[in-house]
Amino acid sequence: MKRWIPFLKSDPTVAVIRLQGVIAGGSRGTLNDQALAPAIEKAFSRGKPVAVALEVNSPGGSPVQSSLIGARIRRLAEEKEIPVIAFVEDVAASGGYWLAAAADEIFADPSSVLGSIGVISASFGAHEFIGRYGVERRVYTAGKSKSMLDPFRPEKPEDVKRLKGILDDIHGNFISHVEARRGGKLDTETELFTGEVWLAERAKALGLIDGIGHLKPVLKERFGDKVKLRRYGVRKPLFSRLGAQVVDDTISSIEERAAYAQFGL
Repeated sequence: MKRWIPFLKSDPTVAVIRLQGVIAGGSRGTLNDQALAPAIEKAFSRGKPVAVALEVNSPGGSPVQSSLIGARIRRLAEEKEIPVIAFVEDVAASGGYWLAAAADEIFADPSSVLGSIGVISASFGAHEFIGRYGVERRVYTAGKSKSMLDPFRPEKPEDVKRLKGILDDIHGNFISHVEARRGGKLDTETELFTGEVWLAERAKALGLIDGIGHLKPVLKERFGDKVKLRRYGVRKPLFSRLGAQVVDDTISSIEERAAYAQFGL
């Protein structure tokens, strides 16, 4: 009722966007720009929030989706002139740190894992295995690079060189994003872009985050005890919640656990 009474000041509201899980495109990706777009747009537009908070808990994933989500957050923050504050939970690594860096400030728990500013491509080689069982791989292409890094054929040095060039370019984009967002806060005496991860206190000393703190205490200290939180996030489709996609959800869960496991989580 208070908001409808003229000249009576309303309690401040902070919109909170939950960013949890592996970042991936496609139907199994919870964190992707298409799925998150409605929540992000609403968070910046509804009720004139004094700030938007990002709850980040992600081991990373797709560099493209990380970039799209981060760019959407920055565009709306600048258009609406609303500050963005990120709060890291277990991990903000690789693409997860890309998302956190979209904020104006980053806070984390003392045991949060942050960083992994690098790019990785993993595959397998099965040509010796199939050869052992008398299986012949037949591939016909128009274009000499069309079957680059086929896991069922021997690895070619020129293909590896080409892939490393692509990874270096993506890494360069990641570095540019972090440098643009963190500016003069970064420790220039330490190599920050090797893919290494740090706990929060060390990350703070390196300029990767701004402080140690949790969402509610920080927001109350900044906006007062009466600050209200309005939460936004991705809702699973009804059929998924009812168990109609059990197999797909199980596969996604296995992939997500594997991604978190590389950081000891």
